[in-house]
Amino acid sequence: MTIYPIETGNFKLDGGAMFGVVPKTLWQRTNPADNNNLIDMSMRCMLIEDGDRLVLIDTGCGNKQSAKFFGYYYLFGDHSLASSLASHGFHQDDITDVFLTHLHFDHCGGAIQWNKDRTGYEPAFKNARFWTNRDHWQWAVDPNPREKASFLTENIHPIEASGQLNFVSLPTGNLIQNSPLGFDILLVDGHTEKQMLPKIQYQGKTLVFMADLLPTTGHIPLPYVMGYDTRPLLTMDEKARFLKEAADNQYLLFLEHDAGHPLCTVKHTDKGVRLHATYAFDEVFN
Repeated sequence: MTIYPIETGNFKLDGGAMFGVVPKTLWQRTNPADNNNLIDMSMRCMLIEDGDRLVLIDTGCGNKQSAKFFGYYYLFGDHSLASSLASHGFHQDDITDVFLTHLHFDHCGGAIQWNKDRTGYEPAFKNARFWTNRDHWQWAVDPNPREKASFLTENIHPIEASGQLNFVSLPTGNLIQNSPLGFDILLVDGHTEKQMLPKIQYQGKTLVFMADLLPTTGHIPLPYVMGYDTRPLLTMDEKARFLKEAADNQYLLFLEHDAGHPLCTVKHTDKGVRLHATYAFDEVFN
């Protein structure tokens, strides 16, 4: 097995929205804001090469939305999904599986693209199976008012129409073991219903793809919860349990949204679990 970080682009979000009730005087120490109160965010995905299988975890926001839409998010940088795949010697048609942690636009938008004559949409990965779970799918296709702006129909319905949609079976607990993707999956519900976090054994280490349970290293303290979360108190509980496990077992945390830190570890302190160290991907894996 070989794992590659896939940089699909960067964007900006309001720092206050990203940290909820935490004052700016605190969160700006780790996530400095610009003059418009915006902080830098990445859309860092992961590619797993395992034999003949190429599994892409999340897809970034894609490029099919209007200039007005993207104007709200201030996209910047030179990265794209296609160029990042190409830098590792792959093409979109090589992908066999696309695993979507959840269906918010910045995680699944790259899964669907304009067709050739721009009259409709088609899968960006024509040979891939797309994976979500049935509970989250229903949550996304009939969205609540709080999340409706993040669940875009043009990102979601074409997946079903393509015939490439697959559902991971849900257990009674919060851990899917031996999933069809070849890794375990941790289920969390604070941010959105049945968000899925891959838990991967790689080169003797446990690597967890954090998606939106832990957007950046600045979100490690328990009260530092996004205003976007539908159940913030549940997020705090889920984060507390996970971070204790991560510190106890020296997990490596793969950060999808931290613009400066692809990987981190955490440790126990007198103030609770806190950041231990940050790493570039090739500092740890080669």
